[in-house]
Amino acid sequence: MTQPRTLISGGFLEDGSTPHILVDRDGRIIEVSERVGDVSSENVNHIDLDGRLIVPSLVEPHAHLDKSLTADVVPNPKGDLMGAIHGWRDAEAAGVIGHEEMVARIRRSLEMLLASGVTAVRSHINVGGPVSTRYLVAAIEAAATFRQRMDIEFVALTYMPMSGEGSDINLTALNDAIELGVEVIGGCPHLEPDSDSCVSKVFELAERHQRKVDLHVDETLDPTALTINDVVRYSRGSGILTTASHCVSLGMLPVDQVQSLAENVAAAEVSIVALPQTNLFLQGRDDPVATPRGLTAIHALLAAGVNLVAGADNAQDPFNFVGRNDPFETAALMVMAGHMLPIDAFATISSNPRKALGMPEVSIEVGQPADLLAVRAGSTRQAIAEAPADRIVMKGGQVVARTSAMSEFPPVIT
Repeated sequence: MTQPRTLISGGFLEDGSTPHILVDRDGRIIEVSERVGDVSSENVNHIDLDGRLIVPSLVEPHAHLDKSLTADVVPNPKGDLMGAIHGWRDAEAAGVIGHEEMVARIRRSLEMLLASGVTAVRSHINVGGPVSTRYLVAAIEAAATFRQRMDIEFVALTYMPMSGEGSDINLTALNDAIELGVEVIGGCPHLEPDSDSCVSKVFELAERHQRKVDLHVDETLDPTALTINDVVRYSRGSGILTTASHCVSLGMLPVDQVQSLAENVAAAEVSIVALPQTNLFLQGRDDPVATPRGLTAIHALLAAGVNLVAGADNAQDPFNFVGRNDPFETAALMVMAGHMLPIDAFATISSNPRKALGMPEVSIEVGQPADLLAVRAGSTRQAIAEAPADRIVMKGGQVVARTSAMSEFPPVIT
């Protein structure tokens, strides 16, 4: 017997239209019509969206699942970056971070992301140093039960150094991570003793093993920290799908200087990930007056045609005490702190990250994958503003998560 197709109806798009969407058994949209009679309805499963807004499902392009949800067990009394780093290292040394507890935390984080409407996740996982590939093994185990519901890929966030003295243990772990199937090679070149050698090594390995690249780049308010130039130089013409995350120092450059740099980034087809939650939390703590926001040069990058993406980064850990694992929270910060229009902020958590991750575009059109989110809101602006809990998440036309919420206002006795 042929597996039934899926008919999705009862929702509306941003333009007010109310499409009936037919999805084949491979999860792709094969018919879209305003009138139900125009869509074949025999042998179908029916999903009634009950008046919800339909948008492409969301993407989390930059998480740290190995660290997530540890804020209550890994202290950071100072609240700054070094406090977070020392707190994490102390917790590792004390045995607080274990395999089973990490697997459980990552599963909980993925549940939160899925319930929020996320069907694609990229997470950086620490590799090398004292942990070798243990965190990656835990992440792979945790992700296994979500593979039918989400596209999940991991970045080997390699310990420093990646070149020169002391690098052998980290490069061995990185090669082991590649053997385990890690899809993306990462690192922090601006913190390396030799940033150029670090970036060179990353691209050499990416080319040899046919991997993508996603580096933590210039996560500092120092305008002279511009290892993004190294990333652009090695990426240009390489054919390697490349992402530079953070790029905070770009936001500190004069307009005339950042313009030419942004054009170089665009020409090299490097995607930039802004990470407002953690960077707002960590950056600028030494500047009590006119505190900088710690964001990348959002508008200069957009004007140059760079693919600008937004992610949550850390969530409820020593690097960021809060965070709901909800891209609508990230988009709201791109509006409030980044001065973006809501529709453009929505693109940074939906279509733009799909391009950065090398995924197919999602739109409500024939031939597109039916990876959709139906949310109880009247517009994307309202969805970003209110982040309603009421959501239906679809992957390939199948419901993979459903969240409902109810408010009650009982009579007040006077």
